[in-house]
Amino acid sequence: MRRRSGELEAAVLAALWAGDEPMVPAEVQAAVGGDLAYTTVMTILVRLHDKGVIERSKVGRAYAYRPVVTEETVVADQVRRLLAQGQDRAAVLQGFVDGLRPGDEQMLRSMLAEADRRRVTGTED
Repeated sequence: MRRRSGELEAAVLAALWAGDEPMVPAEVQAAVGGDLAYTTVMTILVRLHDKGVIERSKVGRAYAYRPVVTEETVVADQVRRLLAQGQDRAAVLQGFVDGLRPGDEQMLRSMLAEADRRRVTGTED
């Protein structure tokens, strides 16, 4: 089964986030599972670099790549983009809330309350 580009990017990013140090393409390929062609891994790395999500530094004849954004930032951006795609924002949010796991709803309520507190007090802690 063929994976979509976004899924491949997510797999490569997950491998980079899991690594303790910058990784050369062969290391990324092995971490992703090796079923991807080296050229595919290179294409994804270049694409992520062009997007500013990862940076690279020369290591011998190759580049080593490392993420410059956190997983949380990338996932939150994806959620915001998906939310913006819906015709009915309230319905999309309701679908999101309906799919929360036990405990997530209270965590979300606490986060929203904290965000309100920061807005009211003007602090960005």
